[in-house]
Amino acid sequence: MNFLAIEWDPSLGIDLGFFTVRWYSLMFVAAFLLGLYLMKKIFVKDEIPAEKLDTLFMYVFVSMLVGMRLGDVFFYSWDYYQHHLLEIILPMKKINGSWEFTGYTGFASHGAAIGIPIALYFYSKKHLQKPWLFILDRLAIMVALAGFFIRLGNFFNSEIYGKETGSDFGVIFKGAGETAARHPTQLYEAFSYLALFFVMWFIYWKTDKKQKLGYLFGLFMIVLWSLRFFIEFLKEAQVDGREDWVFNSLNTGQVLSIPLVLIGVYLMFRKTKTVKETV
Repeated sequence: MNFLAIEWDPSLGIDLGFFTVRWYSLMFVAAFLLGLYLMKKIFVKDEIPAEKLDTLFMYVFVSMLVGMRLGDVFFYSWDYYQHHLLEIILPMKKINGSWEFTGYTGFASHGAAIGIPIALYFYSKKHLQKPWLFILDRLAIMVALAGFFIRLGNFFNSEIYGKETGSDFGVIFKGAGETAARHPTQLYEAFSYLALFFVMWFIYWKTDKKQKLGYLFGLFMIVLWSLRFFIEFLKEAQVDGREDWVFNSLNTGQVLSIPLVLIGVYLMFRKTKTVKETV
């Protein structure tokens, strides 16, 4: 018996009798509700009308789902979807010649990293009348918190877990049919993102760094995608045949993380005007 290993075999969710609330969905909703509550405090601090928050929610929600979906399609699963184009937009798959409802079965965070900033560019121009980086700086704090909840959902679902530890340490994901202890990489990421959230929250409220456009967003990009880069070394490959993309050592997620880290470095350390100077 592995006394240091945790056997993990949770239920799919909370069974209400007539409906099961899945853990991943619950974590997703928690991320948005808490994010809205905390973002409202930021809007009050920055003297932004509260009604603009509802519009922000819609921009983020839609762009995140579309971005994550297209990210999985083009970054990870294009070999499949290029022959099944309708399945990109339909929550169905053609199985044994007939269409079956499966829900959307693939999402990638790198797609959200592209989709959300694009949507926020139009939000800042149309609704906020403030610089693009102004809203990116503030929303990045909430995205770090959302990352914590989403990875917890992955842990409950026994997905995106790590390689075997080769020791008694780790988690045995029995729900996924595993019998050996593996790295709980979902938890490594979740609590790293939670720590990043607290650091950024402190910087926003207790320092004047929020006045430097792009500083908080740059910090977010550097830390989050650097964490993702290094934790990927412990993960099992998510797509067969794509685990060794370049240099026989980096996988798809790591390759995609590098330019995002470099963008963060540029934003944090460039010379720029402050928020007050641009208003």
